[in-house]
Amino acid sequence: MSERSKDELIDAQKQVIGILFEVVKRLQENNNLDEEYFKIIADDGKNETRIKEILNERTENAKIVGRLLEKLET
Repeated sequence: MSERSKDELIDAQKQVIGILFEVVKRLQENNNLDEEYFKIIADDGKNETRIKEILNERTENAKIVGRLLEKLET
């Protein structure tokens, strides 16, 4: 394997690792948001503004994860 091919392979591996790291980070953020959401609902459910923010953040994280995973497919 040529030196150039090795360098390209290393770069590709770094990109995959970076994408996977970001996917895990976004999924963890969604888990944290889930915990906060359920706590609000269990307490009184009156904090409608924060509930909407949480749902919007979760949706945005899911979209980003979807786009990142599509990158891995190519």
